[in-house]
Formats: sequence, structure tokens, C-alpha cells
Amino acid sequence: MRTLFACLFLLSALFGSSSASAQSSALVNDSNYIYRSMQEARLYPERVFRLNLSKQRLDSIPSEIFSFTNLRELDLSRNRIDSLPAEIGNLVFLERLNLSNNQLSELPREIGRLRQLLFLGLNRNQIVRLPETIGDLEQLEVLELWDNELEDVPDEISRLQNLKLLELRGILLTQEQQTRIDQLVVKSAKVNMSPSCNCK
Repeated sequence: MRTLFACLFLLSALFGSSSASAQSSALVNDSNYIYRSMQEARLYPERVFRLNLSKQRLDSIPSEIFSFTNLRELDLSRNRIDSLPAEIGNLVFLERLNLSNNQLSELPREIGRLRQLLFLGLNRNQIVRLPETIGDLEQLEVLELWDNELEDVPDEISRLQNLKLLELRGILLTQEQQTRIDQLVVKSAKVNMSPSCNCK
């Protein structure tokens, strides 16, 4: 009898372990699964489609992220990141990139390689200017830039023909600049700006 119980226990443990392993494998293969730590993402770099490292007190972007070439969504908001490396251009399948609430002052030209990008969140940084390659983001629908230190926007923003929302509130712009931006942006897009100023 004891032998029978021992066999049943071993079988139960074996199948339970196999089931847990199968569930874990299925989970990481799910493109909707959101990784929330680098420790976890490192285990399956080719399976990382969505990565959320918001509020991690990061001073820089972990270099390993740029090897997650299947990334579709990357959230690095609410950190202390002060620079965006050129390697961001390696993530050519990115559809959503959130860098809001950081300390960025500029974007690299390589941002223009993210041709699949639909959403770019850059709110509450210290960005002074945008690279001309911003116009290469042909699929971009939402560009959030409120509460930055932008001096102006490049003419190339007119190439964002799929743009639906351009958020520029909290940025000091003259009436002349605002008029120019309205003329540049595709007519179907909504542009949000604070009242103009005589500050420039």
C-alpha cells in the first residue's frame, strides 16, 4: 500500500511540474504578455514583445534592451533617463515607445528608423529640438510633447501624414510659431497648444 501511495505521489508531482512548465512556456510565448523586469526578460530575449520598466529609477536604458529586436511596446516612463542611445534604431518593430517623465534633452537621428511606430510619448522631459528624421515616422499617429522646452518643430513634421494627435501644451510658443505648426501638420490631426506668448 505504501508503495502505491509513493507511486501516486511521484506521478502527481511529475505531472504537476510538467503542467506548470507548460503554462510558463505558453505565457512567455504570448505576444500580449508584459515583461516587468530585466531579470525576467533576459531569460527569453527573442520572446519579449512588451516590456514595461516604468518607475524603476533608471538613470540610463539597459543596453540589453536593444537586443530585444522583436519588441513592439517599450515603456520607460517615470525614470531618470537623460539620453537616448543611437541603438534605439535597432528596435525596428516598435509600435509604442513611452519615454515620458524623464530628463531627455534631445533625440538621436536614429529615432527615424522606427518606421512602425504608432505612439511616441515624450511628455515632461527637457527636449529643446527634434531631429529632422522625426519625419521618417510615417505610421506615427500620436506624438506627445507637452511640458518640454521645445524652441520650435522641424518642417519635416509635415511628413507625418497619419498623425492624429500632436500634444504641445505647456510649451512656450509665439503666435507666429503656432500658426506655422498648424500649417505644417496634416489637416486631419488635432494639435493641442497652450495660449501663445510674446516670449521669443
